[in-house]
Amino acid sequence: MNWWGKLLGGAFGFLIGGPIGGLIGAVLGHNFDAGLKRLNHESDEDMSPGAQERVQATFFTATFATMGHLAKADGKVTRDEIRMAESVMSQMQLTPEQKRVAIDLFQQGKDPSYDVKAVVEQFRIECRRRTNLMRMFVEIQLHAVYADGTLHPAEEKLLGEICDTLKFPKFMLRQMEILVRAGRHSGPAGDSGNQGRRPAQSAGLSLSEAYQLLGIDKTADKAVAKRAYRKLMSQHHPDKLVAKGLPPEMIKIATEKTQAIKAAYDLVKERRGW
Repeated sequence: MNWWGKLLGGAFGFLIGGPIGGLIGAVLGHNFDAGLKRLNHESDEDMSPGAQERVQATFFTATFATMGHLAKADGKVTRDEIRMAESVMSQMQLTPEQKRVAIDLFQQGKDPSYDVKAVVEQFRIECRRRTNLMRMFVEIQLHAVYADGTLHPAEEKLLGEICDTLKFPKFMLRQMEILVRAGRHSGPAGDSGNQGRRPAQSAGLSLSEAYQLLGIDKTADKAVAKRAYRKLMSQHHPDKLVAKGLPPEMIKIATEKTQAIKAAYDLVKERRGW
């Protein structure tokens, strides 16, 4: 049985406590409580941080609850932000029951009592050294805050605090921000005929932003740029992310990032004459 079946059916093969367990319990109620009682007496499965099912469950829970919290950070939740949350759910092809859970988590995140630092800290612990997975979490949050076209100062401050909790340096948030904004211009992943040779300019990137996205200096040579490009593409490889704990339903979201990365690399190559 996959983690969704265990989560929604209460037949847990993993135990999650802390603030994330509290969020799940508030959504699932009796099923969650029954699952925990069974585990306390019967289960000998891996309950340590880092187990894939646990990571998938915490990723999903933290993603939608934090998305709701960020949407409310500027004092109001716009229709665009709600549409963005719905778009993520649609991309994940959630079942009606899964979507209900995601919406409930989004609503919990809007509550003033939501402890975003505690939730993100628990998510970081569950991920262990899975930095790529934590990057994807932040990138999805950036998609949500850019849904209305602007980054409000309160949202920017909160994102900075989230990155601090995840122990990400400031430049990494800037890099992810450029990647997400570029992805918003490059269209959905899988457009027929465009994968592989999409013009760099279509991602709306300046040359300076392309360098920042790739994490290289403007004086970097061809070999350095190529290594940076390959590293980023590897970090966003959907299969690798799923193996590390990304819920399989989020594969399409991960795939979209590769277009913007390729656009940045193509732009640098074009301007440098490589």
